[in-house]
Amino acid sequence: MPRILTFTFGLASYAVFLTSFLNAIAWLGNLWVPKTIDSGIAGSPGESILTDILLLSAFAIQHSVMARPAFKRWWTQWVSPSIERSIYVLAASLLLLAICVYWKPLPAIVIQTSGLAASLLRALFWTGWLIVLASTFMINHFELFGLRQAWQTLRDRPKTADPFVERMFYKLVRHPIMLGFLVAFWATPIMTIGHLLFAAVTTAYIIVALQFEERDLKAAYGAAYEAYQSRVRMLLPLPRGSSSTK
Repeated sequence: MPRILTFTFGLASYAVFLTSFLNAIAWLGNLWVPKTIDSGIAGSPGESILTDILLLSAFAIQHSVMARPAFKRWWTQWVSPSIERSIYVLAASLLLLAICVYWKPLPAIVIQTSGLAASLLRALFWTGWLIVLASTFMINHFELFGLRQAWQTLRDRPKTADPFVERMFYKLVRHPIMLGFLVAFWATPIMTIGHLLFAAVTTAYIIVALQFEERDLKAAYGAAYEAYQSRVRMLLPLPRGSSSTK
């Protein structure tokens, strides 16, 4: 693929990601967008649960399989490494949009708060998303979403591997992006059955997916990452216990 097309594709993929990310925030928070997690036409409980789990499963499978090094080695036999990440980002973004569009609401309320409690939960919701966004810049936001690779191709510069470093939030937990997602997913003043389903399934997925991610990071960085694991918890920003994995 010509360099200018590679760069254009990278920009387009990033634009789709940004659209899907902002839409997902509004969708989950029942804000500003026509279709949210608790709005729309509800089907039968069984149909809604099945549809929603299938949507989340499709996203989880794509997100995990395409991120594995073995898949990347196979995939880049046919796809240029310069656009591999952009394709991954585009596929994940489109599936995220599909969740927001085709989600079947389950609007029955499990827990509802008001007053100060509701305000605190809304603040936590936004804090979670800020942790997610800030954490991407503490590693390499533009490489994470494929723009750096496209830019290096445009400038005809070889891709350079980043050394393992610990910055800011990453000194507190090993996966602050996932921590931010968990905070945002669970912090809501009105917890419906649909929102509870979303939060529970995505939490289970994150915990499982992080086991694969940790294995890949140990393979990539070796003793440096093992030492990091011994010092810093995976998700909880608390003092590291001798036998804790959280």
